Amino acid sequence: MLRLLTSAAFFLGAVAFAQLASAQPDTARLFKKGDTNRDGKLSRDEFLKLVDKGGKLKDRPFVARKVFEKLDTNNKGFLTPEQFQKLSELGQNKGNPKAKQVVPKDSRFNDTPTAAQLAFFEKKIRPVLVDKCAKCHSAESDKVKGELYLDTRAGIRKGGESGAVIVPGHPELSPLIKAIRFKDESLKMPPKEKLPDSVIEDFEAWVKMGAPDPRDGNRAAKHEIDIAKGRQFWAFQPAKRHPVPQVPNAKSPIDAFLLDALAKKGIAPLGPADKRTLIRRVSFDLMGLPPSPDEVEAFLADGSTAAFEKVVDRLLASPRFGERWGRHWLDLARYAETTGKTVNFNFPQAWRYRDYVIHAFNVDKPFDQFVKEQLAGDLMPSLDSKKKAERIIATGFLAIGPKALNERNGLQFELDLADEQIDVTTQAFLGITAACARCHDHKFDPIPQKDYYALAGIFRSTETCYGTARFINAQRPTPLIPLPPGGAIAAVEKLSDAARKRIENQIATLQERVKNVKPDQPVQRVVINGQISLLRSRLDGCDSSGNPKLMAMGARDKPAGRFGPPKAPFGKGPFGFSGGTRGIADSPIYTRGEVDKPGEIAPRGFLQVMASSTKIRANESGRLELANWIASRNNPLTARVMANRVWQHLFGRGIVPTPDNFGAAGQPPTNAALLDWLALTFIDDGWSVKKLIRRVVLSEAYRRDSRSEPRCFEADPENALLWRMTPRRLDAEALRDATLATSGLLE
Repeated sequence: MLRLLTSAAFFLGAVAFAQLASAQPDTARLFKKGDTNRDGKLSRDEFLKLVDKGGKLKDRPFVARKVFEKLDTNNKGFLTPEQFQKLSELGQNKGNPKAKQVVPKDSRFNDTPTAAQLAFFEKKIRPVLVDKCAKCHSAESDKVKGELYLDTRAGIRKGGESGAVIVPGHPELSPLIKAIRFKDESLKMPPKEKLPDSVIEDFEAWVKMGAPDPRDGNRAAKHEIDIAKGRQFWAFQPAKRHPVPQVPNAKSPIDAFLLDALAKKGIAPLGPADKRTLIRRVSFDLMGLPPSPDEVEAFLADGSTAAFEKVVDRLLASPRFGERWGRHWLDLARYAETTGKTVNFNFPQAWRYRDYVIHAFNVDKPFDQFVKEQLAGDLMPSLDSKKKAERIIATGFLAIGPKALNERNGLQFELDLADEQIDVTTQAFLGITAACARCHDHKFDPIPQKDYYALAGIFRSTETCYGTARFINAQRPTPLIPLPPGGAIAAVEKLSDAARKRIENQIATLQERVKNVKPDQPVQRVVINGQISLLRSRLDGCDSSGNPKLMAMGARDKPAGRFGPPKAPFGKGPFGFSGGTRGIADSPIYTRGEVDKPGEIAPRGFLQVMASSTKIRANESGRLELANWIASRNNPLTARVMANRVWQHLFGRGIVPTPDNFGAAGQPPTNAALLDWLALTFIDDGWSVKKLIRRVVLSEAYRRDSRSEPRCFEADPENALLWRMTPRRLDAEALRDATLATSGLLE
């Protein structure tokens, strides 16, 4: 992969010969030894004969010639004594990259990666190393180039003949990064094909985070997944109804579980925080705003035992609650109003999904219903137009997210889109990194590649509608989904007759201009057509009377039985190489995730480790079945994951410290019995998020003081057992809003 042989060998040769020179204190004597005809010059032949008398370059004449050419700066075909003297400098400066380059003091390999960093390696880095590097840089290579092994962690960290290829934390100093950037003609990786910019950016990010690498051993062992054994892992076991510990003075089951764990460690918890601290804490947690002076004084003056309950109930009923907790969910849903990635185009109706989420939290929509609507609201029966519109808008969850709109390969775009949807769905709802199984079986969890493509078939059978217009660098436009009349508010103001006429005239002018574009000006033609497309999208957003159409981002099933024919020999079934499917179908398993290597077909379905059976009808995508399975009370993860997220936002750390990864690469729960109790109570309360939050904030654990206690700190420095309330920083949004609220400028 790396084109290191020439340059590395040259540098190594320079070092070797420089060592020969330095071994002789009198370099003039060495020169004289090589100058056999005594003309005061060292010809190429004489130089090569000198090399051939011994040393590391004896059997490497090619490298020796390169060294000679480097020293022969005036290209005269011979070396003067002064030029020969430069050999030692050449060895010091270029022959030993380690000597030349000072490694920064903060350069350390990341040996304690987070779950997210491990997932990043598995999804972004490992597949490239396997596909693009293994042929030349693995133990299975016929000849390992540059003695560089990239198939193990030890190999990639050791480097090759020319030294280290990674300077952890510093991509700009890492030869590996320099090579894949193709900036140096003598150092290119892979030698015949530059990697896509997005892949290069992934490697830069990986090196910057310290090159976390979970691979161990000398060679990668074949990974076999045992589904039955995988089901024994705690996260895939059903939640158990553990008896509430009988602990004296425990005011709630939550406190009983926590006090029991503290007692086993011999830790005594702190007492309650003062009332001013408490109302400030809960106000920020539930609304993202500080309490007003009047609210503080009213709480201080209320001496009843229910004083704090009144505050909590008031905050839960505030419209600000939905904005605060809706924002937490929007972060999980990767909410943004633009596409991001290589080009950045607006999502014209993203705000509808944002408002749906805020409203859902304010009305305390049951979380299982919330799950179903976001994944398959369009497929759920709705009795009135308002409910139907709301559920269509909810599927914006699948439509929002980064899009590579300039991807030329339609199949690649479709697979990347499905991958992004699998990733957000499994992490947000299940706390599982299923997307790591796109290119190979999951390296940590019992998720075979077949299960990934079973999910991919569901999302590939779904039409994702995000509404961007076609432009020069945005060649993947989609329509929006019409909303039923009266089902939602209008998005924009009415388009006046004058404005419509002006846009139509602009389109006509551009159409005349494009007719005069010369054949040798294709870029100009594309730009003009793009401008026409943008103008037409403005007209398409309104009906003939100028009234804005009711449209939304979202998802809908593709037509059943309408399969596009393969457009290249790689295509199998309804999927072709140049474009994706036109209808509902199962997806092939793509070897190493490559679009031109489809294999056996994976029937649409769910994750085997949690689903005993799958029933998806041939004429449906399977999204509704997927939604029902995820939102089922029998699913071992959904309620646990959401209960853990609530706990995380209220205490600063989840009972499972890795809230997006409940798998083997994540951290285990600090109090598994409490987590199960919260999850089952959450379900028993009708999946009410507000009731769950209320239970937690009314616990003594939430109301504890945050000061430090040396003896407790020594026993539990991370406060995993919650002997105190962990001090937390305000996030940027709360800090901004608090400043405006205090100054009276918040609207």
